[in-house]
Amino acid sequence: MAEPGDLAAREPQDAAPEAGWVEPVLAQEFPGLSLAFVEVQGGRGRSPEPVREQLRELSDRFAGAQAINLRQQAIPWAYRVFFRHIGLDPDRTPPPAEEVSLNRMRDGRFAPRNRLDDALTLAVAEVGVALTAFDAERVDGRLGLRQADEKEQIEGRITPLEAGTIVIADERRPLEILFGAKAEGRGVTRKTERTAIVAVGVRGVPDVALEEALWVASSAMLA
Repeated sequence: MAEPGDLAAREPQDAAPEAGWVEPVLAQEFPGLSLAFVEVQGGRGRSPEPVREQLRELSDRFAGAQAINLRQQAIPWAYRVFFRHIGLDPDRTPPPAEEVSLNRMRDGRFAPRNRLDDALTLAVAEVGVALTAFDAERVDGRLGLRQADEKEQIEGRITPLEAGTIVIADERRPLEILFGAKAEGRGVTRKTERTAIVAVGVRGVPDVALEEALWVASSAMLA
């Protein structure tokens, strides 16, 4: 896994990352909780050869020993701690970097899937930061983190959200349960013209790591 910190020496290939908002009650309960996002052109579709080559190289570097020791590294460990704080068992619901590692072990390589998924895989494997993405044209205003209101609905889900559930939201509605299901119609498809890539930070994850992960993912999307 790469060490964050080289971002300042790189030139952004599209817009610079923007800080999202965090509901004050969440910020008080979970110091260090943060969100950043960047918009890039394009959506899903076949990954170009340079990205597929990056996946092959990453597969060679990401061997069994690294996967086994992954959870002991600072950033993956920070997400394990946060998962427990919000009631998720990280051994049942692996944090992002661990999930990517498990997929690598299961498939025997980082198998190419599509432009977006491959970009996110590269960034999560390299930096360890939690990433998700939305169709930018289906987002209203700035993105942020808040708690769901009582009986609030998320599109495509019949059962109302439990009050207090942490969600990624725009300025009108919840778009995704944090580390969970995405609202119907808000995800990225082959028809998506512009993608919002979102990084979620927790205590122990430096801001520069979020920026680094967004840079890696957006660069792959634009390759």
